Amino acid sequence: MIQRRAVILPLLLAGCGLAERPYAERRQWPLLVPRPAVLAARVGAKVLEVRTVRAGPGLEARGFQALGPDGSIATEFYEEWSVPPAQGVEEAVRTWLGGAGVFAAVLAPGSRVAADYVIEGDLGAIWTEPAAGVAHAALGVTLIAMQAEQPRVVMQRRYRETAALAGAGAVGAAQGMLAALALVLARVEGDVRQAV
Repeated sequence: MIQRRAVILPLLLAGCGLAERPYAERRQWPLLVPRPAVLAARVGAKVLEVRTVRAGPGLEARGFQALGPDGSIATEFYEEWSVPPAQGVEEAVRTWLGGAGVFAAVLAPGSRVAADYVIEGDLGAIWTEPAAGVAHAALGVTLIAMQAEQPRVVMQRRYRETAALAGAGAVGAAQGMLAALALVLARVEGDVRQAV
């Protein structure tokens, strides 16, 4: 009986066309947002720690997300970020502000260096809207001054930006989402610079 199943199963699969379908490999895209220019830190600048960015509902998945005309979100299976989006955005915030020239150092959580300021964030959106030809990025940011007696909230803002899709398909989607995120990070930098 077992031998018959072993012979019949491949024949059934071949009859369904499953054996003829080409293998589609997942493609991973780096979530890297380059700065227009890297600035040197000022003498006597403070130290910033960028804490873990939390993912909003449904944003834990690495697959590219697209907003449909009916308001539904579709997640790509074969096109995905190389890291979970919130983790990639956290590193993007750290890298972007590290090159802003505002701080002597921008640290990750767990550093032994005491930070003068801390940024906490939550990712609200990083998806495309193909029908409108745009990509969206949204990030909530809280900047905290780490004073000896009591930490104090210096700034709390929500940022939402859109950018045009650079083209069709995954390449255009990735470039559009990164462009929208770059606009968000530029606004974060401006407000942080003013706050400190």
